This record gives sequence, C-alpha cells and structure tokens, in this order.
Amino acid sequence: MKSLRKIAIVGGGSSGWMTAALLARLFQGLYEITLIESEEIATIGVGEATIPAIKKYNDLLGLDENEFMQRTQASFKLGIRFEGWLRGDDAYVHGFGVIGQDLEWLRMHHYWLKLQAQGRADPFIDFSINTASVATNKFMRAQPNMGDSPLGQIVHAFHMDASLFAQFLSGYAQDRGVKRREGKVVDVNLRSADGFIESLTMADGGVIDADLFIDCSGFRAILIEGALKTGFEDWSHWLPCDRAIALPCRRNEDNFTPYTRSIARGAGWQWRIPLQHRTGNGHVYSSQFMDDDTAEAILRGNLDGEVLAEPNKVRFKAGKRSKLWNKNCVAIGLAGGFLEPLESTSLHLVHSGIVRLVRLLPDAGFDQSNIDQFNRQSDLEYERIRDFIILHYKATERSDTPFWDYCRTMEVPGSLQRKIDLWMANARIFPEEEELFTEESWIQVFLGQGMIPRGHDPLVDIKSDAQIAQFLGNIRSVIGKCVDVMPSHAEYVAKTCPAAA
Repeated sequence: MKSLRKIAIVGGGSSGWMTAALLARLFQGLYEITLIESEEIATIGVGEATIPAIKKYNDLLGLDENEFMQRTQASFKLGIRFEGWLRGDDAYVHGFGVIGQDLEWLRMHHYWLKLQAQGRADPFIDFSINTASVATNKFMRAQPNMGDSPLGQIVHAFHMDASLFAQFLSGYAQDRGVKRREGKVVDVNLRSADGFIESLTMADGGVIDADLFIDCSGFRAILIEGALKTGFEDWSHWLPCDRAIALPCRRNEDNFTPYTRSIARGAGWQWRIPLQHRTGNGHVYSSQFMDDDTAEAILRGNLDGEVLAEPNKVRFKAGKRSKLWNKNCVAIGLAGGFLEPLESTSLHLVHSGIVRLVRLLPDAGFDQSNIDQFNRQSDLEYERIRDFIILHYKATERSDTPFWDYCRTMEVPGSLQRKIDLWMANARIFPEEEELFTEESWIQVFLGQGMIPRGHDPLVDIKSDAQIAQFLGNIRSVIGKCVDVMPSHAEYVAKTCPAAA
C-alpha cells in the first residue's frame, strides 16, 4: 500500500478553511497540506446562518463556544420563522430540538392533530421550548443539570459572519501546519495514463503537486468540472430560484432575534440574519419571474436599518455534480453543488463532506470502492435536503404570482411524493438513510405549510379526549413557565459572549 503524502486544497473562504482546519486537527501532521487562495478572487460568503450540526464541527476542532461567538460576531439561533409561505399572511416556526414528549408509543403531534380536527388545539408553536422562545425573543443555552425539563432540551445553532469565520479558521489551520499559498491556478495538469490530476500550475509559474486534490473553488469548480469535466445534475425545474442579492444593514437593537427570518416574496424569499455587529439581509429569487432591479428594490424596501455596503449579487443554479469525488479530486462546498440557503444547510454540507472524506480516506491507490461509497452517501444527503427544500415551495396555497402558481402545481421527485403521501394518510414520517432533517423538522414544515393529514394514528383513540387535552395542556404549561424565566437573547449574548465593536 502506497500512502498519501500531499493534499492540496484549491480555494479559501469558508469551505477551504473549514476543510484545512479539520484535516489539520485530525491528521496531526501525517500529511503535508497546502491551501491555495488568491486575494484577487472574492468569496461568496455563504453560511451566515447554521444548523445545530455546526456545533459538532466546532467540537471536533476543540473550539471554545464563547470565543467562537466573539471572533465571528455571532448570535444564537433556535430555528427559522417562515412568513407568508402558505397564503401570504401566515407564519410558522421550524425550530430545532424536540416537540413536546411522547405519550406511550406515539409522538405528540398525533394527539395534537385529533384536537386540531375538533378546533380545540392550542398553537403548535407552544409545544416546543425552541419555538415558544422565538415568540418572545428569549434565549439561554440548555441546562445540563435539568435533563428532564424543557430548559435541558434547548437546541441551538448560530448566526455568524462567514468571512470572520474563515479568517478564524485560517489562523487555526496555519498554526497547525497548513501551508497557505497565495496565487491563482492557471492550469491543471492531468496524468496521461489515467486522467488523474498530477499538479497545478500557478500564475507566477510555480507548480504544486499533490496526491489528493480538494476543490473548494466555489461555483468556478476549476478542478472537478473545469479539468475533469465531471458533469452537473440540474435541479432548477424543482428549485427555480437562481439569483441572490445580499445587503447588510445596521443592527436593530430592538429586534435582535434568536432566529432567522424567511419572508416569502413574489418570486422567492428574503432572509434576515441578526449578528452582533450588523444584520445580514438577502433576496433569493427566480430570474424567470422577476428582474434584478425589481428584486433589489424589494430588498431595499424591507430593511430595518441603515445600509452598510454595496449589494453582493450572485447567480447560481440548483443542483450538484454528477460525482463529488472523481479520480483523485473531491469537491467540497459550492464546487460540489448548491442548494439555496432556505434551511441553512451550506456549511453543514461542507462539514459532512469533510468527515465523509476522512472516514473513506484512500491510500495513493484510490480504490474505487471508497470513491463509490463516498458518492452514494453524498448523493443521498443532497437529494434528501433537496426534497425538504422543495416541500416549502410545493406545499403552498399561494397563486397570487406566476412564480407561486408554478411551484404549487409542479411535479416533485418521487422520493418527496412518497413522504407527502404517507404524511397525508396518517401523519407518519420515517426518516431514511443519510437524512439530515429529523422527524420533528418534517412535522413542523408539513403543519406550518398547511398540510393537515386526513387522519391521525388510530391508536390515539385509546386515550379519551379529556386525557389528551390534559396531556397537551401540561406540556404547554410547563414550557410556558420555562420561557418566562429565560433572559432575552440580547441580554444573554451581552452577558456571556459580547463581541468587540
């Protein structure tokens, strides 16, 4: 067996430096790692909002959470508030963590659905500590000594400045031996015998050779696509949004929310992400149904602070590479594929791709079985996230614009249609292999988007209506009392992890 010696990462930004930092931490000097980036090439800066899996990445690096928060001007995130996705005047929250508690062998939502059908159910948001806290901008970390209390069940992620995160990780990786090479790659040299990448030629004439090449070059995908012509699966017929405008504004001190806002617009949606030093805003839209000037005007007209920079305009296409690992090249981040940030999955896909690579790390022989397994798992993960995002567009009653009419009436992938059919029958969800989103996530989006099943689980009827009402009432009461004792999000951040101005 011939061992790897050198690993080259092409591209910096969040993807490149997340990759370099984790490999440096896990490999502990076993391989020579070089990251190539150019200050002349701007990064997209995706991933200001995250999901709880980012904590696992930080834990692998051994990062102190308060220091991480301060270095990245971060705030906490309990979930996403979706506004206007069903009819235009509605709202619901997709929160992290558990929903209520099970009663014997059934999930809580089955009992809630029975009372809902009778017109007697309280708002579903009241039955999870995460979603109930959103309504009052309350936050605290889970209390580890209160495991049986909702205060021990709080699950959080972060809003953070992606550029500051990349800078933070750059220092971390270089302190652990990663070599940074400034410059542009102008040519990719392939081996004539098998088409593997042999080396990279730089603009200054230098040549960088390696055994394993990791493409973090963003949408340019200069290795996986530019050199290896891997191919791309286009999912834009299901996810027609193909443009984004990002525009930061001054932080609104009265609206420092522990959640991301996703506000449906006429041909897409607008995000609002609160950070300690500013608020991130953006408008994701379909160029088939809205022109760029109109999209920018809508965004500017719906900000709650002074604009701090010129707009950053991005063009993209929803989909993924036909293979994320091809020969001796692995694509991580935008080089591998793009799914709009509706559910804040961008940085998770970076993290999971790196971990999958480490688990299937090859020797210099690059056995095809490792490559095939990596690609199978990656495909499943991307496709399941894709389906979850499509659900937000498909499950709507809106027909007020051509965009929403198209989304409401479009056919969806068979894998998603099966989930919809099973849910609509008796409110059941069975997560599949390599699926990121939990049963709780699907339940909240199905209900929030108005997909009320035809029936509940028949075993609910073992309990009387009075027993069900008491069971749900107790859950709601306990959660409400817990929320009452929590500090505001602003107070908690100011006390535990305030960032420098």
